Amino acid sequence: MCGTPSTPQDTPHYTLKSHPLQEMLPLAQTFVTPSETPFVPLIPHPLAWIYGTKVGVDVGFIGSHPPSNVPMLNLGARGLVTNTLSLNPPRTLPTVIPKLQLYANPILRVELNMEFREDERLSYRILPLFVGACVLSFSTHVNIVRQGWRVEPGGNLARRGNWSLPLSWGAYYTSARAKISYPNLFFSSVTTAYVTPHKSRGSVPPHRLHTSKSGLDCMVILVPHSHNDPGWLKTYESYYHYQTRNILNNMVDKLQHFSNMTFVWSEISFFAQWWESAHPTKRRVVRKLLDEGRLEILTGGWVMTDEANVHIYAMLDQLIEGHIWVKNNLGVTPKSGWSIDPFGHGSTVPYLLKASGFTGGTVIQRVHYAWKQWLAEQQMGDFLWRQNWDSDGHTEILTHNQPFDIYSIKHSCGPHPQVCLNFDFRKIPGEYTEYSLRAVPIDEYNVRQKAELLLEQYGRTGSLFPHNVVMMPLGDDFRYDHDIEWDQQYKNYKLLFDYINLNKEKYHAEAMFGTPSDYFEAVKERSKHFQILRGDFFVYSDIFSEGRPAYWSGYFTTRPYWKILDRELEASLRSAEILYTLSLNKARQHGYNKTTQLLERDYERLSKARQSLALFQHHDAITGTSKAFVMHDYALKLFEGLQDTTYVQGRCAQTLLVKDPKNMHVGKFLVNRPPQPHVNFLLPDTDRESYEKLAQKVPLVVPRNEPRRVVLFNSLAQQRQDVVKVRVATPHVRVLDSDGNVIPYQINPVWNLTHFTKNTKAANNNEGGDTNKDGTYLQMAKELFEVMFVADLPPLSLVTYVIDRVAEKNLESRAVVYCASCGKNVDDPSFVPPFEVKGMQAGDIQLENHRMKLLFDGRSGFLKAVTRKATGRTTQCGLQFAAYPSAQFHSGAYLFMPDPNSRETEREILSDEPSSKRNLQIVITSGSIASELAVIYHPILAHSVRIYHAAGPLSEGIYIENIIDFEAPPKNRETELFMRVVTDISNGDPPEFYSDLNGFQIQKRVKVERIGIEGNYFPITSMAYIQDSSRRLSLLVNHAQGAASWQPGWLEVMLDRRTLYDDSRGMGEGVVDNKRMLTKFWLLLEEVTGGDKKDSYSRPSLFAHHLSNGLLYPANLFVVEGMTETPPQKPSHQRHEKDLSLHKKVQLLTRSFPCDVHLLTLRSSPDPTYMQFPAAYALLVLHRQGYACDVGAGITIPQCSTELPNSRDDSSSPAFHKRTLFRDLKMHAISRTSLTGLHEWEKCKSLDDVQMKPMELTTLNITFVL
Repeated sequence: MCGTPSTPQDTPHYTLKSHPLQEMLPLAQTFVTPSETPFVPLIPHPLAWIYGTKVGVDVGFIGSHPPSNVPMLNLGARGLVTNTLSLNPPRTLPTVIPKLQLYANPILRVELNMEFREDERLSYRILPLFVGACVLSFSTHVNIVRQGWRVEPGGNLARRGNWSLPLSWGAYYTSARAKISYPNLFFSSVTTAYVTPHKSRGSVPPHRLHTSKSGLDCMVILVPHSHNDPGWLKTYESYYHYQTRNILNNMVDKLQHFSNMTFVWSEISFFAQWWESAHPTKRRVVRKLLDEGRLEILTGGWVMTDEANVHIYAMLDQLIEGHIWVKNNLGVTPKSGWSIDPFGHGSTVPYLLKASGFTGGTVIQRVHYAWKQWLAEQQMGDFLWRQNWDSDGHTEILTHNQPFDIYSIKHSCGPHPQVCLNFDFRKIPGEYTEYSLRAVPIDEYNVRQKAELLLEQYGRTGSLFPHNVVMMPLGDDFRYDHDIEWDQQYKNYKLLFDYINLNKEKYHAEAMFGTPSDYFEAVKERSKHFQILRGDFFVYSDIFSEGRPAYWSGYFTTRPYWKILDRELEASLRSAEILYTLSLNKARQHGYNKTTQLLERDYERLSKARQSLALFQHHDAITGTSKAFVMHDYALKLFEGLQDTTYVQGRCAQTLLVKDPKNMHVGKFLVNRPPQPHVNFLLPDTDRESYEKLAQKVPLVVPRNEPRRVVLFNSLAQQRQDVVKVRVATPHVRVLDSDGNVIPYQINPVWNLTHFTKNTKAANNNEGGDTNKDGTYLQMAKELFEVMFVADLPPLSLVTYVIDRVAEKNLESRAVVYCASCGKNVDDPSFVPPFEVKGMQAGDIQLENHRMKLLFDGRSGFLKAVTRKATGRTTQCGLQFAAYPSAQFHSGAYLFMPDPNSRETEREILSDEPSSKRNLQIVITSGSIASELAVIYHPILAHSVRIYHAAGPLSEGIYIENIIDFEAPPKNRETELFMRVVTDISNGDPPEFYSDLNGFQIQKRVKVERIGIEGNYFPITSMAYIQDSSRRLSLLVNHAQGAASWQPGWLEVMLDRRTLYDDSRGMGEGVVDNKRMLTKFWLLLEEVTGGDKKDSYSRPSLFAHHLSNGLLYPANLFVVEGMTETPPQKPSHQRHEKDLSLHKKVQLLTRSFPCDVHLLTLRSSPDPTYMQFPAAYALLVLHRQGYACDVGAGITIPQCSTELPNSRDDSSSPAFHKRTLFRDLKMHAISRTSLTGLHEWEKCKSLDDVQMKPMELTTLNITFVL
């Protein structure tokens, strides 16, 4: 489908812009000069209108000199506790600044009138002022110094240290006034109590605080919870054995004793492990608690997934893994979501929850503090989150934004953390914390005072919502791991709640234990209409200690090696799932009992790989924000998953390829091996010694008269071209397709980068005398070569190709090499390269195929421009590599911030030395299949650009690879390396670009001028693009990373990061465990034919989807080892023991899928009773990838067709072409289900009946005939 219905104009909704501060402009007035660094505008605090105390402060300086700088506000630590104002008025402004209003914390309102002397500066901090049910007071000392006025708790009011004066206030619904006089300075304050959000009603008793404008009493639902990270500061196993296991054991014990207490849980990875060893009695108790609604499973995913770096496949797969486990073991289906710790929220998770049949709502927590303010001001703490393309609301889900900073008790009970500390009753012997020192047990003497103080916080929170229902989390990380805490929290809160409920008529409030589902039910009873929001909540920001925003955009790129490893396992697992489902059911239906038993045994490998991938989607794993030894543990699990899935692929592929699988288990087909139950003869073409090293191609030995076979598996449901590269030990080979025809191929050299220090002969350098060389040298491998060919693969197929030895020299298939001196061998001066080697000419370099010309800078080796031959239009398209210097202690695993004190905003890390000493080497390899330019800046970067000559979609794009090596620390310390594309595309000013969300949809981003690059970086997982009215430039990526468009025409992606210092967000260490890694990209330049037409929702082109799917899910390559194909003319009694009859091509579909329908997965479900074995049914998940018809229309994709919508009013269209079937498999039943397969929605007679809308995900439960 091309178009997406536009949003009806009468539908009230808000679209979340690319940065929350865009929404705040009407609330603030700022002054800016071009020379100043962008800063956060003066914004009222979100809690300024909550019940509290009004404090008026007048500060002034007497003088006539003009101001000297810009007024600037930086909200204080975490935005909700303290706030700092720094004012440096600009010289161009009047001497007297107009009155500014700053809502400095949840209770204080500050008004300022001031004049400044030249070069004098004022900054101050106000401590929380408690005004509540009892007299509370605090004191502060003010320290004032010329050239830097500062107010800090515990300081002294003084000038140059000459004298001091303490200040103090106290209030009990009264007024107080203080005035301090000083030459040229006056400071006064007034405190008065008020209790309404928008206007003062004077002093009102506490019991009148809790009725909303609509007259609704305050309903408080307390939700005990424990947030359990499956790895962060400890490994998953350590957390489980030392804390999580105790929490769940205590839960079973204590909830039986406390009959009205509730508890919630979300991390199924932990719950499943505990369940395996739980006593049957405990299991019965858990099921009883679930039936009673006192225990609720929230979200139900294997982990609480990250929402920025996770691809849609893994995000959905971990949800399916968790949901199926919950359904089979606990007999429940989750109905509410709980995402309280991911660092920013995207719209993909809400979509998945709604499509999975959730009927309650979902809870989010970590959003930019400015968004929290905006939602509080609009009373939109509960809203309907709708997808950008949705015109009728079928994707929207009720979403609750927790109004305060984080999910701890200190920051949850209300707007005042210092008050909330009084209501965290955990006191563990030997544990000394701010809450254990502050909180006192509740008794009959203080219950009234404490209840009214707590109700005041609840009332203020309730005022942010029109329905006056308050959900209060009661917990924190790994809480309730000691049984005594259950007693302390429950008994104290029960006394408070009993008192409040006993005086319900007086306080107009009631309080109870409950769950989020209870909250959503109560909200829906009181409110029938909710406002609609679209978009996402990236980038998340909290506050540095000095008061400036801290943007969490570093983790989009942190530890990219792990992010790549994650995507490699994702692709391998997906292929294994598809092959396993089809081979297992074929074996069952054809009566291959021995093969069936072997495959059923392999299901454990598949399940383990699923859970390893699912575990890594945790918001402290794929983000790279766990300690180094924990990341090592994650990588070991991923690596083991890669090995298991590769093994399963080989086993399943040979099951489908062998013509007689009944005999496949017999050892008579194996050369020089004794009979064995079963041995895989399909082996992967790569070897990986450990997860820390890149996979290496295994050389293929091709003896004379013994052709070697390689098998390719296309896991996509569409026809595709794929470039295949095989290492061989001789260049005298050729390639044959499955029909025995010789196909075009190219023989390339294999390069070795050698480091040495030695004297080399003058003759080897074409110079006189000896030359001492110290550095690296690029040379050809003497006995290793690369065979490259283009494979045309049918949809969902296994295809065999043959590598055959030839007697004559195949010079016409060998590449031509252009370089300065790479044809020489420093160890063997007599070496004669088997390739034609030509020298490099001075000047720029050009590569071209039949579709485009590429121009490269001859000095740097980087791309400069691209010309499309069809139109003759040249686009400036320069590649740059540079780095941002990290701000120490402000840029780390979570945060990204360039060093503001650096003389240069960007560091040219590739050209720190003169050209003669840079180890810069440029090599061009050109042949019939591809032309490639490689440039090496040893050791940090090896960069290559390749274009293909074969007809088809591959020739329309520019393929890029980067090998990046930061070496061992402290080299490249405080370095944020990026690759930037600089074009002449006019993408707006401020620039706009489009980034994908989880490989599922596209979100428009607009640069916010007031903030730095760190706040304008956004996550991508598959692509980003910029465009104007006639061109679009897309960058397709193979793993998650950060991207930005900092200037018009720019598009950049972060490649790797090294920060020696912690950024104070809990991890406690820097990021220095960088690995040598390989990144892959496609750079596409497409024509836009729609002109200036503005569409409601931007989408990639069909061509971009096609290449992106190929990049993410490359064809799987296997080598047939120890087997030869039986010649058909040989009688059976003459066949050699190593002969084996294999199908040359196996097509698993009767027809390809429509080219906009992506086969996301085909996943065998576990048996409900014996979950270690596969059931007879599988989940087929499809994604209809919406695409733009006006982009890339001139690019043809072979055998690509789509289904038209049913009608103009119905955008649905068939998900399959007519008569699409799985070949040689019988299906017993087909039903359309919820996304994770828990709810059956309708039965289908055949695949022909399935309909899908653009952008949507659809799940089918297919039962196969046994």
